[in-house]
Amino acid sequence: MHKRKKIMMVAMPSLHFFRWVEQLKESDFEVYWFDITGAGNFIERISWVHQITDWKMRWDFPGRIFIKSKFTSFYSVLAKLNERKVAKEFEKVIAKVQPDIVHSFALYVACTPILKVMQKNSQLKWIYSSWGSDLYYYQNLPNYLEDIKHVLQRIDYLITDCKRDFEIAKNYGFNGSFLGVFPGGGGFDFQQMQALMLPRSKRNMILVKGYHGRSGRAIAVLKAIQHLEKEIQNFSIVVFGADPEVFEWLKETELINWNNFKVLGKISHTEVLKLMGRSKIYIGNSNSDGMPNTLLEAICMDVFPIQSNPGGATSEVIQDGKNGLLISNCEDVEEIRILILQSFKKNIYNNITENSVLKKTLDFENVKISTIKAYQSILKQHA
Repeated sequence: MHKRKKIMMVAMPSLHFFRWVEQLKESDFEVYWFDITGAGNFIERISWVHQITDWKMRWDFPGRIFIKSKFTSFYSVLAKLNERKVAKEFEKVIAKVQPDIVHSFALYVACTPILKVMQKNSQLKWIYSSWGSDLYYYQNLPNYLEDIKHVLQRIDYLITDCKRDFEIAKNYGFNGSFLGVFPGGGGFDFQQMQALMLPRSKRNMILVKGYHGRSGRAIAVLKAIQHLEKEIQNFSIVVFGADPEVFEWLKETELINWNNFKVLGKISHTEVLKLMGRSKIYIGNSNSDGMPNTLLEAICMDVFPIQSNPGGATSEVIQDGKNGLLISNCEDVEEIRILILQSFKKNIYNNITENSVLKKTLDFENVKISTIKAYQSILKQHA
């Protein structure tokens, strides 16, 4: 009986990560997960994975959470004594498990903290999955750029969610093997999506992503919508995932009194998909991202996308004016207003049938086959 090869995943607990791991459920690999946060939560969704989660606290003493929230500076002193070091714990895990491959998701979260361990174990094959703003945004911050360069020099294999980031990685010293462009959370479950989709003739919603933190630019979209009261009156407008800044800004506007306007804070992934199934148009706007997962979901669910295009990532899947519209300046309210008006034209909206080829490449089963092949190709090279 052959010995199963071991893959050590290093990531924080997140929906995208869990979805990626699920691709390996029926595979021939033995999968381990080192939760970089050390939070200690067992994740039922991936119960078949060996989970190393509860490594951080030497002692989870009574009242710890209360002290953390009320006496921050005192807690940080305690934490130094009570919290184990990531690198040390990871080194122990590597020695014990002896994986064939280590796969880190997101550079600052899951590569930088273990870099010294991976430099020490230079024979151990290391994959880095670049997500979202990982390279595009942080390359502009000198301290982070140093980390980017150090990590990329040690990485053996790279996976990105857009072609743009492969080019950035090469600029900063990556000279390993590129495994390809994959959706950040693996492929999409079309059966689940199909069940939530209304026919296009019955959809009348404009769905807006409400992020306005470091990179989100939802307020520019809402300002554009404000100037379209008459044109938009037959639509229902729903903002989801709204940040505190968005709620604060809305208080001063008339939008909040419109009968057809609704704003929601953080909602579950299933709730987002339900809203998409009733949407005609989806708008996502930011100054930095990789390939936005929500955009890909909109495409899969036949929603017409209007999306910002930082660094040209989005134009890898959207042909402007054909299967969607690209926002060239995420701060330009007038440009966004004109694009929303353009999206109402029937001939543009009907063009989203052009996405059928793209959708095949995003299907869970197809992405899963490519993912498993990518892991196998590494093991073949080092057999």
